[in-house]
Amino acid sequence: MNKYEIMFIVKTTIDEATVKETANSLKSVITTLKGKITEDRELGRKDLAYPIKKEISGFYYVFKCEANPKATEEFERKARLNENVLRHLIIKLDEE
Repeated sequence: MNKYEIMFIVKTTIDEATVKETANSLKSVITTLKGKITEDRELGRKDLAYPIKKEISGFYYVFKCEANPKATEEFERKARLNENVLRHLIIKLDEE
């Protein structure tokens, strides 16, 4: 399994329950495909550097995980389809 850092931004114009539901559904994509979340950080609401889809702020989340490439591919697919996710980024971490 490879180590990854996943960051995504969720809209702030939706209610807080939907924000949590969105984050949990994306987290479950990794765990259902036999991945393991090693660190889960909610960075809170922050202003964006520039408007994205007419949004000026977003809720930031960062996951560090161990997963296979299929799990990250599925995460990326789900993040693109989810209209509440403004941006996402998956970084493969170097092996030490």
